[in-house]
Amino acid sequence: MKRLALLLALALPGCGQVAEITGAVAGGGAALASSNPALGYALGITVRAGVTAGMQGVMRWRSREEQDALAAAIGGLAPDSAGRWAVRHRIPIGNRDGELRLVRVIDNALAECREALFSVQGETQWFLTTACRQGETWKWAGAEPATGRWGSLQ
Repeated sequence: MKRLALLLALALPGCGQVAEITGAVAGGGAALASSNPALGYALGITVRAGVTAGMQGVMRWRSREEQDALAAAIGGLAPDSAGRWAVRHRIPIGNRDGELRLVRVIDNALAECREALFSVQGETQWFLTTACRQGETWKWAGAEPATGRWGSLQ
C-alpha cells in the first residue's frame, strides 16, 4: 500500500518533479537510517542529479527520433513538393505527425541540404527547418541538444 501511494505521489506532479521527489525521498531515508543528516543531504543531491541526467538523456533520445523522422521525410521529397511525416516512439507516448513542404534545395560543395516547412497535427503554426544528407541518410541540421554532430557546441 505504501509503495502504491509513493508511485501515485511521483506520478501526480508530472515529469518535472520526479527528480526532486526522488532525491528528497532517498536523502530523507538515508538521513533517518544513518542518523547523519549530512549523508542524507549528499545522497539526496546525488540521486536528484542522477535522475535529472537520466531524464534529460531520454528526452534527447526522443527528440532525436522526431528529428530523424522529419529529416528522412524531407530527404524523400521531390523539389517543390509536399508530403506527410510521422514519428512512432517505442514507448507510444508523444507520437506525432503532420504536413511537410519542401521550400528549397541547397546544393553546395559541403553538403546537400534541404529547407522545409513542417506542421504538427493539432497545432496551427508552421516551423522551418533544414536537413542535410549525411552519407546515405538525412539528418537534422539545427544545433539542438539532440544533434550529436555538434559535440561540445551543444
